[in-house]
Amino acid sequence: MIIIKDLHKSYPMGKDSLHVLKGLNLEIKEGEFVSIMGSSGSGKSTLLNIIGLLDTHDKGEYFLNGQLIENLDEKKAAILRNKFLGFVFQSFNLITYKNALENVALPLYYKGIGRKERQKTAMEYLDKVGLTDWANHLPSELSGGQKQRVAIARALVTNPKVVLADEPTGALDSTTSHSVMELLKEINREGMTVVVITHEEDIAHETDRIIRLLDGVITSDERTKKVKV
Repeated sequence: MIIIKDLHKSYPMGKDSLHVLKGLNLEIKEGEFVSIMGSSGSGKSTLLNIIGLLDTHDKGEYFLNGQLIENLDEKKAAILRNKFLGFVFQSFNLITYKNALENVALPLYYKGIGRKERQKTAMEYLDKVGLTDWANHLPSELSGGQKQRVAIARALVTNPKVVLADEPTGALDSTTSHSVMELLKEINREGMTVVVITHEEDIAHETDRIIRLLDGVITSDERTKKVKV
């Protein structure tokens, strides 16, 4: 599903440059539940942005679902994101003036799906995350855990191949964090590839595989559970 070979990424820093990713090699197979760990500055967010087609790499190769990702303009990147990827962010990134149903339905609007079908599908995904009764509530009327569930429903509504979750529990208490991770486990059990960026050890150990980054290189890649057959 995701294959990365000798990936490099640098950012200009005045007359110099900051070498953030230093020749990464990584493969994530379809249906895996993976966490990527690292402290601030390790390169984990840069890696997520490249996997998520929100940034480009300088050198190396990146294959998504068998397609070599290179020389994409923003329009092509947006099409691929909408087709293959769902995003969950620490800050939820919900539109404040739209209710839960409208937030979940929004990606379907960009796919050109009619209003009636958008609402029907969005309601199905709100039901999946246990928020049917909150469909008409604005984000300001929801708890942190409820907002993250809306964000997960929005990520799933286009039926992506991969869900990328960037610190999905970072703004939540421990009990709510556990319920969000249980929801991601359920999504994974249904066959979805899930990649979680986190700095929390307990959250990483909820996944089946932990990849650790330090100063732009992978320092370890360990299985926490038996590979699913």
